[in-house]
Amino acid sequence: MHKTEHVVKEVAPGSIAEEMGIEAGDVLLSVNDKEIEDVFDYRYLMKDEYVEALVRKADGEEWLLEIDKDYDEELGVEFENGLMSDYRSCSNKCIFCFIDQMPPGMRETLYFKDDDSRLSFLQGNYITLTNMSEKDVERIIRMQLAPINISVQTTNPALRCEMLHNRFAGEKLRFLDRFYEGHVEMNGQIVCCKGVNDGEELRRSITDLMKYLPFMRSVSVVPAGITKYREGLYPLELFTKEEAEEIIDMIEQYQKVCFDRYGLHFIHASDEFYMLAGREFPEEERYDGYIQLENGVGMMRLFREEFAEAMRSVVNDQNGQHGMNGVKRVLSVATGKLPYAVIRESAEELCGVCPGLTIHVFPIRNEFFGETITVAGLVTGRDLTAQLRERQQAGEKLGDVLLIPANMLRSGEQVFLDDVTVRDVEQALGIPVKVIEPGGGDFVQAVLNPDYCMERDNDGDSFVYVQGYDNREKNF
Repeated sequence: MHKTEHVVKEVAPGSIAEEMGIEAGDVLLSVNDKEIEDVFDYRYLMKDEYVEALVRKADGEEWLLEIDKDYDEELGVEFENGLMSDYRSCSNKCIFCFIDQMPPGMRETLYFKDDDSRLSFLQGNYITLTNMSEKDVERIIRMQLAPINISVQTTNPALRCEMLHNRFAGEKLRFLDRFYEGHVEMNGQIVCCKGVNDGEELRRSITDLMKYLPFMRSVSVVPAGITKYREGLYPLELFTKEEAEEIIDMIEQYQKVCFDRYGLHFIHASDEFYMLAGREFPEEERYDGYIQLENGVGMMRLFREEFAEAMRSVVNDQNGQHGMNGVKRVLSVATGKLPYAVIRESAEELCGVCPGLTIHVFPIRNEFFGETITVAGLVTGRDLTAQLRERQQAGEKLGDVLLIPANMLRSGEQVFLDDVTVRDVEQALGIPVKVIEPGGGDFVQAVLNPDYCMERDNDGDSFVYVQGYDNREKNF
């Protein structure tokens, strides 16, 4: 009897798996006579140029497949369970946990706290290390699974135990040393809480983490998100403008030291700190290739760079002429309060070179979570609809179409966080809604090209994007 069995959900057309006769519903029993514990084992064993896969067909017959392939070439199957094992939930009670600040009555999946090292490797999730064992660490080092993204919060062991409400949280920091010694690439994150791990504690954490360079490639410092649902939780406070400036000054001081020594700026403040401080975003070179983009580090700089490049491209394609004088459109753009200024400035620039273009940019207040939440990705359909209807009732015209960024929606679907659909918004506002990739180049394309669109599947409830790249965390 095989202890672990992995059911094939889908086989890619033209793949090795299809050629070998593997079908949906087949069960993978072993690779190279070894049972597959999880996706780590599967990925590691499937790297070889020759593998033997034992598969059980629907009629119960077992096939031993001998597979010759290129090194690292994929078999071409998707399993019903992507991790090929149970998901590991978080065992902490962090003082800043966003899920603990969620209102009641939402989808059950939104309350699941993952803290799984396999998701860190596969999807870029950040983990606390607290539910990892020595075996997990040894496997990561042996298989060289990287990068591993780590929620450090502080390098003070006692303070880390307090912040995570886990008595083992401090001692688990030793795994950083193990990964460093094993040459495993890491990224770190510090969720900065006022009066807790800022100030000298932040300075200590930065200097401690610098010891892991160059294998720890980057560390982001982001302010804790604070919703209106914090009754009974640790009394967190928002940072002031002056405090944000102090944090940026400290980080930029260490950036110079790290770059001189290692050629990496290493430590990065999130966009939110720069906007709170009223500071200009760093130049593109200081983001080290936007390693920490999904943590809100460099989103606005990248948007501006992409926007500028798209504008140059439009001008150059028209032999030095703007080529946009014939565009006559009135449209609206909805975003969060945080990126509003950058989006508005970009819209004004577009309108300046295209006299027939009118763009209304609306910053949506987050009534659902509270006005302290300002990112576009947490705007709900309910808030979006209510506030734009108020504008309509006041006599404002939304124009021909409403553009919203894809990160307002659940990945691959047309559903907001509060289960309102794009179709619901269209019906309530009486205007077509177009979901676009949240990059600066896509913004230009969507505004200038009425045919910019997404491809919908047959039922119209999900979509894939035609243009741009797939980064749903960008802050448009």
